[in-house]
Amino acid sequence: MPEAETRTLTTTPALLASLDPLLREWLPRQRWFAGKGRPVTGFSLVAATELLPAAGPPDGRSDRPGLLHVLVRAHQPAVPAPGAPEHPGDCYQLLIGVREALPPRLAPALIGHVRQGPLTGRTVYDALHDTRPAEVVLEAVRSRARVGGLRFERDPDQEIRTGLTPRLMTAEQSNSSVVYGDTFILKVLRRIVPGVNPDLELPLALARAGCPRVPAPTGWMVADLAGETWVLGVLQPYVQGAADGWELALRRLAKGEDFTGEARELGRATAEVHTALARALPTVTLGRGHLEQLVAAMAERLEQAVHAVPALLPYAPGLRSAYTALGALAAEGRTWTAQRVHGDLHLGQCLRSPTGRWSLIDFEGEPARPLAERRLPQPAARDVAGMLRSFDYAEHAADAPPPGWAAACRAAFCSGYAQAGGVDPRTDPVLLRACETDKAVYEVVYEARHRPDWLSVPMSAVRRLAASEPV
Repeated sequence: MPEAETRTLTTTPALLASLDPLLREWLPRQRWFAGKGRPVTGFSLVAATELLPAAGPPDGRSDRPGLLHVLVRAHQPAVPAPGAPEHPGDCYQLLIGVREALPPRLAPALIGHVRQGPLTGRTVYDALHDTRPAEVVLEAVRSRARVGGLRFERDPDQEIRTGLTPRLMTAEQSNSSVVYGDTFILKVLRRIVPGVNPDLELPLALARAGCPRVPAPTGWMVADLAGETWVLGVLQPYVQGAADGWELALRRLAKGEDFTGEARELGRATAEVHTALARALPTVTLGRGHLEQLVAAMAERLEQAVHAVPALLPYAPGLRSAYTALGALAAEGRTWTAQRVHGDLHLGQCLRSPTGRWSLIDFEGEPARPLAERRLPQPAARDVAGMLRSFDYAEHAADAPPPGWAAACRAAFCSGYAQAGGVDPRTDPVLLRACETDKAVYEVVYEARHRPDWLSVPMSAVRRLAASEPV
């Protein structure tokens, strides 16, 4: 760590005064900002730690960046309406670079020019775009540094070499990732909450269980604040030359090529991960009481979705029938096993190595759901449903998909899952339909808020699911 490792900025209004007017403009424009559609009315500074010297009088060395690690809570009204009460909202992790002037290569990272507070006269920017700050973060993990309330940890059995050149990946959405020399990838969580994050918890459990389908964490960074631990990022081996399933599927679709072989192998990989999770972590039996709660939660999400996206209203009775059918089976005495699952499985969360082997990544779960909910045991069909929906997304993203492409991939995935897991998800059609319906409803709300041009994709599934009966 640099010479500033013991310097910690206090959470004073003065520092926030430097950043507040700039963050109000910059933060809502970020892809990972969760509060879109509602104005930011202010901020609360949760913590700020100096990793490279940032304050003090200018010294003429504009090539030497400062680095601040900042946890800031955005204040937003509960609803986007005039006069709506504001409240402290989501907490975001920012790595803020500080320079006297920003070189042209860092122009896309600009946050703004500071006009007040202790950073007056400086330029601040997203430091993950910059080589030196990104190197400092990796070195902190390598050396297991303690800086203020920040704690950097690592697996002692994995070596972290020095001199690995960092580069920020541009395809991230809800978080940010930095690749170090094609050796490691650091996922920096953006919207953070206190508690055990499944994106670290589950890969660690799978590593202990000896599951090779998930890269074992090399290191991680956390904050210890007010008696609670906040997971901030996870460092894992980088699968060099790998293609994620979404990119691979779209390439095959563009060429009119078959994808069922890959889908079948992906089903096998998913089943192996589920089997390892069930071995590594406790499972529970879902009886009538549990299922009633599960069905009620699905129905409540549907009601909220209809309120948020009125286009769902005509389909609500048909969608609700998927949940009531599941509740009826539970009332007859049917039980299911629940376990820890991926929680947000889709083609983009899967990597295919150059040798053809699939790995699963990003175990954070659906970021819009509360952390406690994401850590609950769930039927494995939730992950299966997520992947089935992803095949539909890929087909709709293609200009001229071959007829039946998604249906063939869905069938192949389930067949591969059955081969490795011993149970074909299609043999439990009521549960699978309920899970797929719940996922499609979630997608409708997400697309309406973030990507309106994609809303037709989940709406197409909504029409199918609302009109169908399990088969």
